[in-house]
Amino acid sequence: MPSPTSRSSASTLAARNAVALTFFLNGLLFATWVSRIPEARRSLGLDNGQLGLLLLAIAAGSLLSMPTSGALISRLGTTLVVRVAGLSALVGLALAAVAIGVSSVPVAAVGLFLYGVGTGVWDVAMNVEGAAVEQHLGRTVMPRFHAAFSFGTVLGSAVGAAAVGLGVPTAGHLPVLAVLAVAVLLSCTRMFLPDEDAAHDGDEGPTPSSWSAWTEPRTLLIGLMVLALALTEGTANDWLALALVDGYDVADWVGVAGFAVFVTAMTVGRLGGPVLLDRFGRVPVLWATMAAAGGGVLLIVLGQSLALVVVGVVLWGLGASLGFPVGMSAAADDPKRAAARVSVVSTIGYAAFLSGPPLIGFVADHVGTLDALLVVAIVLVPSALVVPAARSRR
Repeated sequence: MPSPTSRSSASTLAARNAVALTFFLNGLLFATWVSRIPEARRSLGLDNGQLGLLLLAIAAGSLLSMPTSGALISRLGTTLVVRVAGLSALVGLALAAVAIGVSSVPVAAVGLFLYGVGTGVWDVAMNVEGAAVEQHLGRTVMPRFHAAFSFGTVLGSAVGAAAVGLGVPTAGHLPVLAVLAVAVLLSCTRMFLPDEDAAHDGDEGPTPSSWSAWTEPRTLLIGLMVLALALTEGTANDWLALALVDGYDVADWVGVAGFAVFVTAMTVGRLGGPVLLDRFGRVPVLWATMAAAGGGVLLIVLGQSLALVVVGVVLWGLGASLGFPVGMSAAADDPKRAAARVSVVSTIGYAAFLSGPPLIGFVADHVGTLDALLVVAIVLVPSALVVPAARSRR
């Protein structure tokens, strides 16, 4: 956990609020794009497989840009990197909106790639800044920043649903909201910590600092932990509703409601988790959340009772809430190398979000959607062994 000797000041509190808003805006734009995916499929004339390939452009942009984010932050500072990343996301979403309007798949692919680059770099930089703020405050706040991202997705989804329901065209929704969000982003980043505090520019050469982090055992172990916990979260995002529908023969809305319960529990866990982390430390809390997530999955798959399934969904949500944000904090324990290490852990974690859905889908084809969720419980067992790597080193 952060050092108790760290100081808190008005400027640090302002930076804390700015980081929370930055996370919120990132989630807002993500959900805004997701709300337009059905229209994109229809306008571009794609089947589900072709749509999946198009959406890989986002993943490709993020995965290609994330490993270099540490060097960029070390050289330029988090403030400038977040701003440029936000502008890249804006241009990408604007191009995607144009592509949907003119039914151009190549333009859509270019736009989504640029959006992937922007949102990936933005993600790394805001976590680096969040870790710096956490260290200045002297208490755990990173999970609450990730809760702000969740709140952003809720608002983005609500606005998107309303826009679609009212017949607002994509060109009148996606670019406009992106412009407003990035305008707020450019303004709020003025309250970030001074770049020399957040990025420690000049302490180490950016290239060695960035790439040597990929050879550090502790950083890689934290990445493996985040990989498992990102898979735990991502599996619920993609498959929980379908698993409830297929496994318990409930209506579609019940499956969606189950996912809503999961998201709510995860958000609650991120809001309340810092209290537990500061009191008991990272390792015991992470082990407890892993046990909760694994137990929740078992209840969902084997419970055979709606009441037990609901309990399982809540436990899964609480269990998935802290892994990713705590991994970011652990990677940033040494402020001088925070940018490089966070970029490594973020890249590994994002790979789980990318590879998780097809992995679960492959298993589901053989054992059924509900039983495929057991992959999560299985993966959590060996990953618990690397949790001690996340122990605070400050």
